[in-house]
Amino acid sequence: MARMVQCKKLNKELEGLDNAPFPGPKGLAIYETISKQAWEEWLTHQTRLINEKHLNMMDMTARTYLNEQRDKFLAGEDVDEADGYVPPSK
Repeated sequence: MARMVQCKKLNKELEGLDNAPFPGPKGLAIYETISKQAWEEWLTHQTRLINEKHLNMMDMTARTYLNEQRDKFLAGEDVDEADGYVPPSK
């Protein structure tokens, strides 16, 4: 049976992550309060930001920026959108 969490981002009980996404207190907090669905949405948004803003992940400023965006995204706050991104039409 899947582990369920009360997802802070989506405000409902959903399947939780299988493991903490990274070590330390922040990774544990995400594991305990963020659903697998919300985390996958973040990963998609993060990839879009990296690609469209041409972020260099070796640059500490870019990593700090993504960490701030991740925290805002998972808290349900407004986040930056990728410039020029056009979602696929359905």
